[in-house]
Amino acid sequence: MARAVPALQRAFDILELFLDEPELSAPEITGKLGLPRTTVHELLSTLVERGYLVPSGRGSTRYRLGVRGFQLGSAYADRLDLAREGQLVAEEVAAECNETVHIGIREGTEVLYIAKVDSGHPVRMVSAVGRRLPAHCTAVGKALLASLSRQELDELYGAEPPRPMTDNSITDPARLREELDGVAENGRAREYCESNDAVACVAAPVRDHYGEVVAAMSIAVPILRWSERSERELAETVVRGATNLSERLGNRA
Repeated sequence: MARAVPALQRAFDILELFLDEPELSAPEITGKLGLPRTTVHELLSTLVERGYLVPSGRGSTRYRLGVRGFQLGSAYADRLDLAREGQLVAEEVAAECNETVHIGIREGTEVLYIAKVDSGHPVRMVSAVGRRLPAHCTAVGKALLASLSRQELDELYGAEPPRPMTDNSITDPARLREELDGVAENGRAREYCESNDAVACVAAPVRDHYGEVVAAMSIAVPILRWSERSERELAETVVRGATNLSERLGNRA
């Protein structure tokens, strides 16, 4: 690996201070980073010249982020592809747990799967990218529905109660709302034989750079490999994976 350039690292260190502080002065930056005063002033001058920082006001000795960083961030966001990024992260998660991993988005009361990586086990879940399932019957769907307001949920399920896929499916709107409240609180969802009599899942929401839930990641396991311990471990794995994908989409929460 090529050697990192110290001056560039220091410049990025300065810029990243502004992720948490709206304005900073040269002495404050010097104190936070422990850099020589002359080095900080030289780097600040360069960053101002390139538009990454600007003085906070006319004659001000304090600095704030400039438009150039916004332009780069916007260009990055414009080029993001949720399905592509989701597939890459799903591959990493599947390699870690050796179970089937899905990325899904919500369309009305349904989940649409946009990325998938199969388990290496001979017994695994049969599914496909592009498949749709009722959101209330899946862990992915619950992770997505949990981000909605009570009014939005009532609009989705008020006219017609959720329909079952198995005997374990939730069909009572009040019970569904109660479970979704728990998902919102815990940051993870589960399903045990609600969309398939032989499959259990755990899932976690994926957020974009605005903090909005735009997708969810799940790990699906045949019930012959399911236990309290495996559920706990897989839940931790799927939360890490969803957090990783969220960060790829620009989320910092």
